Amino acid sequence: MSVFFEKEEDWKDFLASDAQQQLAELFENTKKHKGAYLQSGDVKIAQLWCALVEMKKEIEELKSAIEKVSAPFRAIAVVGDMEKKKAIQKLVSEIIRPTEEETTEATKRLVESLMKF
Repeated sequence: MSVFFEKEEDWKDFLASDAQQQLAELFENTKKHKGAYLQSGDVKIAQLWCALVEMKKEIEELKSAIEKVSAPFRAIAVVGDMEKKKAIQKLVSEIIRPTEEETTEATKRLVESLMKF
């Protein structure tokens, strides 16, 4: 029998160091709900649900930030598409030089098909 007390290893010790850090941060963020999960019949499960709430909140914040950043890029893409269409129309009109209504319609269809590229 060993004289020294052997410490039981914690499963978290076997996680990669970055995962340990992330889990520690998640536990820290979950502490604000301590009053709620300590009232639960199954504290560990309640704490997991609280961690999910915190993760959901982070996801929503990220979605909001991504939307703010991506909105200007979508506007730039729309302007770029409009300019691309003008350039294609100009080139096609110079090459084909539509004179009749039928040729004009064919030119419009050609421009629209070229816009897909």
